[in-house]
Amino acid sequence: RVQLVESGGGSVQSGGSLSLSCSASESVYKCMAWFRQAPTKEREGLASIDAEGVTTYADSAKGRFTISKDNAKNTLYLQINSLEPEDSAMYYCAAGRDLGGGACTTDYWGQGTQVTVSS
Repeated sequence: RVQLVESGGGSVQSGGSLSLSCSASESVYKCMAWFRQAPTKEREGLASIDAEGVTTYADSAKGRFTISKDNAKNTLYLQINSLEPEDSAMYYCAAGRDLGGGACTTDYWGQGTQVTVSS
């Protein structure tokens, strides 16, 4: 059974940084991505990375968010700098097939890791 497990969330003050991780049980994914969802808001796609390491960012994630992966460790990362209270949300990783143009199918999801930013 394919599993994605996020970690690295927590409570930080505004201006701080966090590095989120997503450990995958298999290395067959062609595309992986990070999403977040805050209470009462729709799920928001943040960034994706394909098998060749090409990254794509949503406009809202450009500048402060960095997606990366370590193929040897089957681990996806999301570095978030200059955190703002508006970044408070549950952060999820997803994996699937590469649709091109920075889009992935979301065949598999992790359980999420909570990020809370206080002002």
